[in-house]
This record gives sequence, structure tokens and C-alpha cells, in this order.
Amino acid sequence: MSGIPEEGSKAPDFTLPALSPEGEEVEVSLSQFLGQGKMVVLYFYPKDNTPGCTTEACDFRDSMNRIGDKAVVLGVSPDSLKSHAKFKEKHGLNFYLLSDPEKKVLETYGAFGEKKMYGKVRMGVIRSTFVIGPDGTILKRWRNVRAKGHVDKVLQELEKLGG
Repeated sequence: MSGIPEEGSKAPDFTLPALSPEGEEVEVSLSQFLGQGKMVVLYFYPKDNTPGCTTEACDFRDSMNRIGDKAVVLGVSPDSLKSHAKFKEKHGLNFYLLSDPEKKVLETYGAFGEKKMYGKVRMGVIRSTFVIGPDGTILKRWRNVRAKGHVDKVLQELEKLGG
């Protein structure tokens, strides 16, 4: 595994299949959102429709009126587009959901690796969030995120960055 992209470094570009905020199946590249004056909130989560991931996704959904003019939100998990569609529909999610079943982007961003849970070490998705500037620079990153209250921290950071 390569090093995790640091704050101040260039965010690695990628292209993944995704569901758009409107629910259409599309291909999404990080680069398509850069240079438009908005930041990108790229967040990695383990699994659709699990308690923590639902909390985090619904917090992003409920905050889109405050985030939308500053940033585009991209949620990434190893789940399929079919799973994403159910998750999106069930919770009325209003941002992009990207599918990374091979975990290539997850690994590139250091969001897949060893996790300790209940004293056992296993491989899994490490809940992580990156705020990427319009020029593609990583402005802020969080690792091992606690879902509850995390979106508030992201909002505070976006306010601070003055997006």
C-alpha cells in the first residue's frame, strides 16, 4: 500500500461508476469537479444501510443546503450500484455515491487496510474524509472517523476554508 495522500498534496485522480444525485448511473472522475470554484468532499464509508454509514450519509443529506454552494459530495464504498440505489432511495440521498468493488480508490486514499475491532485485526474500509480544493489540493483529511457529528466538522472546515 502506498502512502496516504497528505494535506497539501495533490489528490490522486480516479474514475468510478456512480449514481448521480438524481439517481442516474454515470462514470465520475475527480478531475471533472475540479476547477469549477467548488471544493470536493470525498468520503469513504464501509457499507450501505449499516447504522454508522446511514447516520453519516443522512447527515450529509441534511446538510446539503449548507454544503451545496461550497462543495460537491462524493461518497465511496465497495458496494455495487444496485446496493447504492437501494441506499439512496431508502434515505433520499442527494449526492454522488461511487462504487469501488476492487477497492483501488479506497487503497489509493488509505481508506482500506487493517482495522482493529473488538480486539481482532481484520481488513476493511477505514472511514475517512478528504476536503479537496478546486485546484486538486488536499486541504483537510480525517481518518478513523466517528460517523456521529462528523459532518458538522466537515461543515466547520468548509466555512473556515471560505469556500
